[in-house]
Amino acid sequence: MSDPKKLALAWVESHREQLSQWHRTIWEYAEPAWREYRSAAWFVARLREAGFEVEEGSGGMPTAFAARWSQGTGPCVAGYAEYDAVPGNCQAAATTRKPREGLSPYAPGHTDPHSALGVGALAGILATQHAMRECAIGGTLKFFGEPAEKVQGSKLVHGLKGYYDGLDAIISYHPFYMLPLCNTVRWDTHCGAYYSRIYSFICDESESWGTAGGASPIPASHSAARAPGANVALMSMFNSTKATIESMLAHSGGWSLNEAILTAGQATADNLPAHLAQINYAWRAPDVPMAEAILAVLDRNAEHAAAIAHCRLVKRWVSRTRPGVANHALAEVTYRNLAAVGAPRYDAAAIALAHEIQTNLGLEPMAAPFLPACESLIEPLEAERQLRLQMPAWQTNWTSDDYVEMTWYAPTVRLYVARPMLASPEGHAGYPAWVSNALGGLSACIDPTVQVAGKTIATTLLELLTDPALLARARREFEARTGGTKFLAPLLPADFVPPIDYRWPEYATTARGTDWWIPACPELDA
Repeated sequence: MSDPKKLALAWVESHREQLSQWHRTIWEYAEPAWREYRSAAWFVARLREAGFEVEEGSGGMPTAFAARWSQGTGPCVAGYAEYDAVPGNCQAAATTRKPREGLSPYAPGHTDPHSALGVGALAGILATQHAMRECAIGGTLKFFGEPAEKVQGSKLVHGLKGYYDGLDAIISYHPFYMLPLCNTVRWDTHCGAYYSRIYSFICDESESWGTAGGASPIPASHSAARAPGANVALMSMFNSTKATIESMLAHSGGWSLNEAILTAGQATADNLPAHLAQINYAWRAPDVPMAEAILAVLDRNAEHAAAIAHCRLVKRWVSRTRPGVANHALAEVTYRNLAAVGAPRYDAAAIALAHEIQTNLGLEPMAAPFLPACESLIEPLEAERQLRLQMPAWQTNWTSDDYVEMTWYAPTVRLYVARPMLASPEGHAGYPAWVSNALGGLSACIDPTVQVAGKTIATTLLELLTDPALLARARREFEARTGGTKFLAPLLPADFVPPIDYRWPEYATTARGTDWWIPACPELDA
């Protein structure tokens, strides 16, 4: 192993306790998409302490950032942090089901967890910087703060605004457990297209629906006919989409459609037509034509729903990403470094916590409580083979993540390091969601993920910085896969404005103090 790599590995080892504390900080912040104010500020402060120049609010996104550090001349390589959490998944770092102190269960929690993604990637970039300084390695490190991954919101914006231009290579890392993509890298089958759109129904001329009728002097009389209003439009959209979902596409290819009703309008029952109601649809598809077919149905449903309820319709994109592009040259070197580091290992403290969870669920503690795949490597080609068994031959992409936008700007690798998951006893239906969320906050269980990621990212970046032939091979492959007729232009315009001003869930400070926007409420939280 080269001296720079040894220095990087030693840096991660010597900062184990600090990395653990860093991770727990972001995990406890648990801020949701577009509202990660404390998390983004924390990363900015750490990077500036390390000597990086940092642009806050990059791409017009308040919780994004773009950091840069250079030494001499050389390649420009990049990584990134994500740090958004998921509403409705508030869980304490505990072995029983309970929300974090002072919050309702409906507050956010890290499900993936992006806390381990961000801190693991930061560990890799700082360890690389340390080795570059000690060994006088020339080059530039870039590190991006990518908010709102759960709505796939930021990477397409950074790409459109030119932040990925001029990069020689990008490492995209994610904690993972979905077999077979556990402790490996993606080979050919990368993530597919993802579309997300908000439909707003606005009833701003309810009086033009009809007359009050009778002798009532006021159009809003309690007994008068009135416009159906925005709530009716939203429900018409919801129901018509449920009715037409089976007619959108054939039942193959692993596509999916989900919705979220955004809180808007009066949010109070009153004898008035609702003026504003909003619903957000997000859909995943292997390719763009499939995603466009779903879009056509949704747009048609929205237009008719608005007309039925005497509303006008406003449509706003949240995300619209292209399918990902593979790069075997980067995948090979990254997996080689992952294999040298090894898969995460769980010590006695982690096993004791796992046993405690199993006991609290009424299960007999298992001798080996963690999913075996979490402590094993899988070769990329074998992972690819197993993945392909789950999909039709024509399908080229599967599931979604917005790193795919990066793959169109520079050679990119997708690295997976296992997050801790418990093995299920024979005949057991499976664990409740709170278990995996809690494991992401229990330091003894999640720290190995952060450490393996940091070491793998650092050793890979150092190899890219010091091997011009490797970078040239990756670049040739990138150009062959994305050039000419294979090029797919961005699906949103260069002047696209991210919907940061919409009513995304967030923590709120009032005279009652700071709380989640859905406060703790005994009859709901029992």
